[in-house]
Amino acid sequence: MIKKLIKRLLGQADTASALPAVPLGKRVEVPAAEHGIDPQLLDANAVRVVRTLQDAGHQAYIVGGAVRDLLVGLRPKDFDVATDATPEQVKALFRRAFIIGRRFRLVHVVFGRGREHETIEVSTFRAYLDASAAEQVQGNEKTAGRQLGGQHVVDASGRVLRDNVWGPQIEDAARRDFTVNAMYYDPVTQTVVDYHGGLADARAKVLRMIGDPAARYREDPVRIIRVVRFAAKLGFQLEPKTLKPIREMTPLLANVPPSRLFDEMVKLLQTGHALASVEQMRRHGLIGAGLGVFPVVEASIGAAGKPGQESARERFVRLALEDTDRRVAEGRSVAPSFLLACLLWHEVHERWAALRDAGESPFPALQAAIDAVFDARIGDISGRGKLGADMREIWMMQPRFERRAPASAMALLEQPRFRAGYDFLRLRADAGEQPAELAEWWEDLHLGSDEDREAMIRELRDASSKPRRVRGGADTPSGGGRGRGPVSFAAGLRDTVDGDDEAAPAEPVESAEEAASGPPRKRRRRRRKPAGAGGGGAAA
Repeated sequence: MIKKLIKRLLGQADTASALPAVPLGKRVEVPAAEHGIDPQLLDANAVRVVRTLQDAGHQAYIVGGAVRDLLVGLRPKDFDVATDATPEQVKALFRRAFIIGRRFRLVHVVFGRGREHETIEVSTFRAYLDASAAEQVQGNEKTAGRQLGGQHVVDASGRVLRDNVWGPQIEDAARRDFTVNAMYYDPVTQTVVDYHGGLADARAKVLRMIGDPAARYREDPVRIIRVVRFAAKLGFQLEPKTLKPIREMTPLLANVPPSRLFDEMVKLLQTGHALASVEQMRRHGLIGAGLGVFPVVEASIGAAGKPGQESARERFVRLALEDTDRRVAEGRSVAPSFLLACLLWHEVHERWAALRDAGESPFPALQAAIDAVFDARIGDISGRGKLGADMREIWMMQPRFERRAPASAMALLEQPRFRAGYDFLRLRADAGEQPAELAEWWEDLHLGSDEDREAMIRELRDASSKPRRVRGGADTPSGGGRGRGPVSFAAGLRDTVDGDDEAAPAEPVESAEEAASGPPRKRRRRRRKPAGAGGGGAAA
């Protein structure tokens, strides 16, 4: 008993009492002539990590999804390395290496700095332990908290909450989910190590679970989402036994922390096959079935539309996902904030319209609509502050794009998030929500020379000065922007934004030409209004 306790504390498996419940498979070494991996697709830093570990006397391989992608001729987005060295031994071999994680202890080996840095994730071979051999705790990943004291811990449903028991490579392969993810590649000898027929499944484009699928889904319900992602990304078919338990096991996703589900959703939509991922999610009941697994996706595209018909919302979301897939295919970056802003845009717009119709002032109504959508769809997820701020900025730019105010156009052009806001406007124009001429005008302003920009602003000023209203007095209709039905997004905001220095930060900037003409005097009078004693003009 004491020996077992000591081995558990040291992270060592007790092979006599922890026999794997899955087939261990048989080691097969596949030479380069047979597997056909192109060494040009390898990452130099990943190879460097493998060589460093091997030179120190350890086993080390590129592992998992990277090997799978290499076998089908794709350049992997990320490279992971597996080794028999412990996290402490790995850390000692690299200058910039950091041990992370409690549920799964890993080492991040970092190369480069700033935005150009690259992280190679290194894991230690883990033993496969059946749930009956693990320490069991009450609750689930959300609620277990401080009960997670052991090296291998599961909850009442069999979900693995902690897995830090080291073991041999053959067991490390057995504890991985799919056969195509359980292969190891040695870039030095160019040999693939395959224990479960993953090479044959990769060539046949089949996703097959190692062991009993139902038990493996219970160990980690997120594997259900991974099935969908791989099927969409790789075009693989699910092996019948792997497919059968999915709908039955899907409710287990309710025990997974929202932050992890949120990250999985973003991965699904950024594979470069977002439309296929959505179709796979709908096919397997992850959306459209009322389970609330992905509330953001449910809000935008959860329910299938009428056959042969496409609503304005569906068209906009489809164009956004197509644009995302195209950017990924071109090797360009995709910001999660932009994609999520697209998915939730129509709900923001509908809530804003409802608040405005109820008598709320346009600008506060827009802010309240955004807050309500965040609370309903994003929730309180730690680390989402910047993501939410970027989404809010993209949305709040739209009425300013529509206004095309001469005094604030250049200031908007200089906003750090201008390009994201403009791309969003371009999508709205492509979907028919805004005239194409509006998007083209902003594109010309963005790409034009200084002389072209001055001419465009001058032309805009001349056109806007003719029907211009004098603001700031008691004769200004206080409800001029309300009660006019479903006009453009900016139309309802115009009365509020025009008199709001925060919404139009460029108002204080005037040229000499503006000072010499009539309309600028109105602008100066309006600009001085907030500085007046007591703000009498606004109160009137």
